[in-house]
Amino acid sequence: GDMPPGDAPISARRFERRMNCGEVANPYGSAFWFCYLANTALMIAVSILFRYADFVIGYLGGTEQDLGLIVGIGMIGAILMRVVQGVGIDHYGPRTVWLICLLLFIASTGWHLLIGSVDGPSIYLARALFATSVAGCFGASLTYISLKVPPQRVAEMVGTLGTSGCVGLAIGPAIGDLFFSSETITRGEINRMFVAAAVMGCVSFVCAAAATRGQTRRERRRRPPLLAVVRRYHPGVVLLVAAAMGLGVGLPHVFLKSYVDDLDIPRIRTFFWIYAATAFLVRIRTRRITEQLGFRPVILMGLGSLAASMLAYMPVQSEWQLVFPALFAGVAHAFLFPAVVAAGGARFPVRYRGVATTLTLALFDVGNCFGQPLVGTMIVTSRRLELPSYPLMFATVAATMLSVAGFYAWRTSPALVAQRQSRRAARRAGATV
Repeated sequence: GDMPPGDAPISARRFERRMNCGEVANPYGSAFWFCYLANTALMIAVSILFRYADFVIGYLGGTEQDLGLIVGIGMIGAILMRVVQGVGIDHYGPRTVWLICLLLFIASTGWHLLIGSVDGPSIYLARALFATSVAGCFGASLTYISLKVPPQRVAEMVGTLGTSGCVGLAIGPAIGDLFFSSETITRGEINRMFVAAAVMGCVSFVCAAAATRGQTRRERRRRPPLLAVVRRYHPGVVLLVAAAMGLGVGLPHVFLKSYVDDLDIPRIRTFFWIYAATAFLVRIRTRRITEQLGFRPVILMGLGSLAASMLAYMPVQSEWQLVFPALFAGVAHAFLFPAVVAAGGARFPVRYRGVATTLTLALFDVGNCFGQPLVGTMIVTSRRLELPSYPLMFATVAATMLSVAGFYAWRTSPALVAQRQSRRAARRAGATV
């Protein structure tokens, strides 16, 4: 089709501006692979700490309720981080934010070496620093990569970079399992776990510095009020999906260890090996699925798998049976992450990509912030009432996932969407008259 003559210089200028951000024709260069290694190392560090329950419950003598509260309240830090981070990344560039957050991560793991009790603010603050720094690192690396590719390839790049998380997930819990041998948990075992996480944090720092070498700061533009941007472009019901996914995907990271302790299963690595391998393979096989099918079916399949994984925990009696919830959780992870991040950012213009990614991830944290304490409280309360504590919790979470899926399907049904669009068009026509 012919372009109206007035458009040519603008699109050329826009193209030039995007090229100045460092957007590249082949996105899989050395910067991408260093970025990949940095994320893998950080995910190994984070997943070594999936035995956090051993620290809170096994060593410090807390309950699942304490565990849920420590993790949930810690997430408030992550949410605040997301709020300032979108603006911070657009202001200082991803490199600065990423490297500072990695230093904070290393500090947070060190802080845990000094903590000797679940009471008092220290453990809550250390966990908040941990959650805050991790949120900052992943947010900055995602933004860095998404600025290097054209908009239609963002889901693919986020998905491919996300496989680094799967690689880390396969390695970290296995390392964590190595540190704990004895029946009773000792301070030495706990310290080894946190030191190992700190070491992987240092590896991540070196790789992130290499990935972003020579990254130039973009010229500053007048920042629009953040709330105005969010109010104008926010993706609506996708935010609810992001919160549900936060709870569902985050749950095994927090409570799987205490669940398998209840069943006298010693290790969690089998679950995470299967989970990571499934997420990795499904992600790679389907990396362009949102382009082919659109967001809606992918998100619905993801939420369905998440509900199925919750139900699959219930019959588990031995370690190998963790394969079933792991398979469903892996599929859910592979579908939901790229689809929800891309759907969350679809309505935002390119220059607000940082804000868009950040908003979606913030809702993911909100799901954890409210969900994990509720889950922990539900486990402890039903145990007190002599009800089956974990099965009841898994059934409730599964029902929640299905309710959110139903609500999302209804809100995004083609008829409703068309109705909303015609209302919007009518309002615009009224405004221009």
